[in-house]
Amino acid sequence: MAAPVTVQPQSTMGNLLLSNVHGHRDWSTGLFDCFTDCSTCIYGYCCLTCLTCSVATRTGECCCMPFFVPGGTITMRTRIRTLGGIQGSACKDCLVLNFCGACAICQMSREIDNMGIP
Repeated sequence: MAAPVTVQPQSTMGNLLLSNVHGHRDWSTGLFDCFTDCSTCIYGYCCLTCLTCSVATRTGECCCMPFFVPGGTITMRTRIRTLGGIQGSACKDCLVLNFCGACAICQMSREIDNMGIP
């Protein structure tokens, strides 16, 4: 004997959006807050390529993606913003990475640390 239906199925259309399109918060650390995490700052200074690979891997991408995919670091920054609900735009991500690339990579690393991404 089948159980009676007590609740009608509901449509899930439109319920997949997890955050506001524009984000709901700022970055947890500023672009030039490198001295709040000196180990990441030193790591980025000594081997920015290694830090970039680490950030790519921690965000679920191939470690080579930032170097072999055009716009790969911009994609990583946008992904981190999307995961964290951080305000911004792809245009701002592009400008930050072009003018302050090393500081942006360090900020991205600090952010995924603060988000608890291993």
